[in-house]
Amino acid sequence: MQISANKVVSIDYTLTNDQGQVLDTSEGREPMAYLQGHRNIISGLESALEGKSAGDRVQVTVAPEQAYGERNDALRQAVPRTMFEDADQVQVGMQFQTMTEQGAQVVTVTAVDAEHVTVDANHPLAGETLTFDVTIVDVREASEEELEHGHVHGPGGHQH
Repeated sequence: MQISANKVVSIDYTLTNDQGQVLDTSEGREPMAYLQGHRNIISGLESALEGKSAGDRVQVTVAPEQAYGERNDALRQAVPRTMFEDADQVQVGMQFQTMTEQGAQVVTVTAVDAEHVTVDANHPLAGETLTFDVTIVDVREASEEELEHGHVHGPGGHQH
């Protein structure tokens, strides 16, 4: 069966950056499952997998525009330390969820000084060119419930 819209796809993958550094991998874990055509994965990878079948191996390099977008400096902001509970415990690299006009958003702490905590709402991989080395493990029809919910249920997918 070929990968097309509304199919559940299970993949083994390794993700690297421009320097060849491994950023993520499914090695040692269950394959990752997603629902094709439902924006469960970045568009550049989803497009590269379209039409492929179980057993195929694909290596694709994805530009930021088809991955997590370019970095946007307007998404960095210095906020008063008093905005944080346990401000003395806040450290660079911590992530927090905050509410915005667009809904919940995750921010990463990039700097801390005596008065402010600088947070960045860019995705951690924004601006990165990413290379995926993928082996397609399985392709199957999605259940009605998976289509209704817009994501995979069960192993490698979302658990309810």
